[in-house]
Amino acid sequence: MASLAWLLIPLVAAIAAGLWGSWANRTRKVRSDGPELIGYARFREAMEKSRPGS
Repeated sequence: MASLAWLLIPLVAAIAAGLWGSWANRTRKVRSDGPELIGYARFREAMEKSRPGS
């Protein structure tokens, strides 16, 4: 009986992890790359500007 309990612990942990993973992912929404691309464009513009002392 004790060995059965030791086998159930990983099984219960795996089920709990699966439930938590599905719960944690439920609010994730698909997002476009728009904000990242806008930020990258601003970064490139800033890097292309020459420094005043140069």
